[in-house]
Amino acid sequence: MKNIVYILATVLLLTSCNDFKKGFEEGMANAEAEAAQQDSLANLPEVKLHIFDGGSVLAKQKVMFSEGDRYEGESIQLAAPFYIIQHPEGTLLWDTGLPEGLVGQGDVTPEGDAFTISRSEKIVDQLKSVGLTPADIDMIAFSHVHFDHTGAANNFPNAKWLVQQTELDFINSDAIKGNAFYAPDSFSELKDTQVLNGDFDIFNDGSVVVKSFPGHTAGHQALFLSLKESGPTLLSGDTYHFEQNREDAVVPQFNYDIPESKQSIEEFEAFAKAKNATVIIQHDLDDFKNTVAKTPLK
Repeated sequence: MKNIVYILATVLLLTSCNDFKKGFEEGMANAEAEAAQQDSLANLPEVKLHIFDGGSVLAKQKVMFSEGDRYEGESIQLAAPFYIIQHPEGTLLWDTGLPEGLVGQGDVTPEGDAFTISRSEKIVDQLKSVGLTPADIDMIAFSHVHFDHTGAANNFPNAKWLVQQTELDFINSDAIKGNAFYAPDSFSELKDTQVLNGDFDIFNDGSVVVKSFPGHTAGHQALFLSLKESGPTLLSGDTYHFEQNREDAVVPQFNYDIPESKQSIEEFEAFAKAKNATVIIQHDLDDFKNTVAKTPLK
C-alpha cells in the first residue's frame, strides 16, 4: 500500500512540475511576444490619419447592396469620406469623395432616382484645415474608381496615382463607357501613374500598405495602416458599405465580379483577424462619425 501511495505521489509531483514548466514556458513566450510587439510599435514611423467629409449619399434602394431581396423596401444614409495619410516620407490622399460640382447645390437626385447626393465643401478648403495644399499631396489612390470616390481628384494633377493594373485596364476599356457608376473625367488630370499588381507597401516599412481585394470593381483595394497609438487599422474601401452588410457577408448586386467579391470578403476578414485590425467601413455613417471625431488618428 505504501508503495502505491509513493508511486502516486511521485506521479503527481512530476505532473505538477511538468505543468509548471509548461505554464512557465508559455508565460515566457507570451511575454517575449508582447515585448516584441512593443518594440515593433516603438519603431513605427509617426503616421497620422485625417478623416474628412467628402459628401453624403442617401441610397433609396438598400436592396441593391445584396444579391437577393434582403433589405427590400429599405433605404440607408451613407457617408462618402476621404482620407489624408501623413508619413515622414510622403503624404497620401486616399479617395476624394463625391463630385465637387455638388458644392452649393444642396441635395441632388441624379436620373434613376436611386440616390440623393450632396457635398458641402471643396477639398482644397478642407485641406487648409490641416495646413495642406494640393501641392503637398505626393500620392493619390482610390479604393476604386466609382464616381463617389474620385469626385475631387483633378485638384491633384502632380500627385503620383497608385492604381491596380486590372482597374486601369477596365478604365481603358469600352466597358466603362456609359456606366453611371464611373466618371472618368473626374480623374482625367492624373497622368503620373504607378501601376500595381496586388498588395503594395508604399513606404517599405509596413505602416501604409495597399491591399488588393478585387470584385467590387476590377481593381478594388483597401488600405492597411500601422498606427502607433491607434493600432492596426484597415480602411475597407467598398468591401462593405455598412456594418450590417459586413455582418450579413452579402455582396452588392452591382459589383463587377460577385464570385471574386466573395473571395475577397474571406481574404479581407482573414487579414483583419491576423492583424487584429480595427476595420473602418468607409461608407458606414456611424463609423465615419465615430472616427472623424477622434482625428487625427496616429
